[in-house]
Amino acid sequence: MRKRVLGAVVAALALTLAGCSGKATEGKDTEADKGGVKTGQGVTDSTITLGALTDMTGVYASLGKSVTQAQQLWVKQTNAAGGICDRKIELTVRDHGYDPQKAISAYTELAPEVLGFTQFIGSPFVAAVEQRIDGQDHGVVLPQAWSANLLGSPYVRVIGATYDVETINLIDYLLTEKRIAKGDKIGQVYFEGDYGENALAGAKYAAEQSGLTVVEQKIKPTDNDMTAQVSALKQAGVKAIIVSAGPRQAASLVGVAAATGFKVPVVGNNSAFAPQLLATPAGPALLADYYVAASTLPIGDPGAGPAKLAKEYTAAYPKDGLDNGVVAGWTAASVYGEALKKACDAKDLTRDGVDKALLTIKGYGADFGMSHDFTDPKAPSTRQSVIMKPDAKAPGGLKVIRPAAVSPAAASYTVK
Repeated sequence: MRKRVLGAVVAALALTLAGCSGKATEGKDTEADKGGVKTGQGVTDSTITLGALTDMTGVYASLGKSVTQAQQLWVKQTNAAGGICDRKIELTVRDHGYDPQKAISAYTELAPEVLGFTQFIGSPFVAAVEQRIDGQDHGVVLPQAWSANLLGSPYVRVIGATYDVETINLIDYLLTEKRIAKGDKIGQVYFEGDYGENALAGAKYAAEQSGLTVVEQKIKPTDNDMTAQVSALKQAGVKAIIVSAGPRQAASLVGVAAATGFKVPVVGNNSAFAPQLLATPAGPALLADYYVAASTLPIGDPGAGPAKLAKEYTAAYPKDGLDNGVVAGWTAASVYGEALKKACDAKDLTRDGVDKALLTIKGYGADFGMSHDFTDPKAPSTRQSVIMKPDAKAPGGLKVIRPAAVSPAAASYTVK
């Protein structure tokens, strides 16, 4: 049986859902007068209401803000162009601050009122309500989370490579660049719960394939000082480190390693970087030997997709900086929009109608470095990753050093 969630999340779910399990199914699908389109919860003759469950005050505060503002920009532009299916899009946002109780409470609050969710930050929190989503709610959720534990749901759809696949691609980069070799030890600092443990599964698979040994260091999202972890990994003699945590933990780890003379490459999953880190004391160390994987080009890439989005986002939010949360948020919103358009063509804007429409989308998103296929709920939308390096001169703080690719190990890996 798959490992699902932290104990605290399960407890919060049980408390929150007690006595309210039927609320989200009170609405009934109807045949709307407007164009003969079948509608249900979150859809009226004039509006389509979507939800966003984000983190703007917790572990992923900087990225959560960018994801949300990018989606609000998408809503504004979509409505200015006439909306979708002759309806305006509304986005209802709740900030859960990466707190389990708040996250699940916010989902419970919004689920009866919205068609679905363009974002839900936090793999453990999404996993905690996944059974409810599949069993009764049926609203499509596009999480800002990449745990393989979320695969298989017909309604929770991961956009991009899952953490295990992404980690395999990161290790392949280190091997290809001859930064590590057969027989070496590699360290992994990872969050307890779905995110970190899924990344660890990928690392162990890649290590087995390449003759490496993984030295584990499990941490909590509230752990911000990585001194003890760096000391343990240094003593173990690791030749590289993977960080499957948040931006704060990545900055502390890289900064402490540099300060103590521990010079090894550090690679991070897609959520382990924020450009604001470059202005901290850890900035020089991040610029020196830190690398990040993701399933999109960075916002500062000169390609047509990122360049256009960067220009439009900067015009809309001139006081805010750019980061990869902008690309992630925009991609999720635009994928949802594509599903809505196809559902409208099929004259079915119910929750199940939108899900059926999503199942028809493939070859989408190439403007941001790779295309995505949503036809198989059991598979990530791609197994490719771009490898990036911090760059103080690049908008968003990252530049591509290896274009989108899937390593042989990632291609053969069975996502569990």
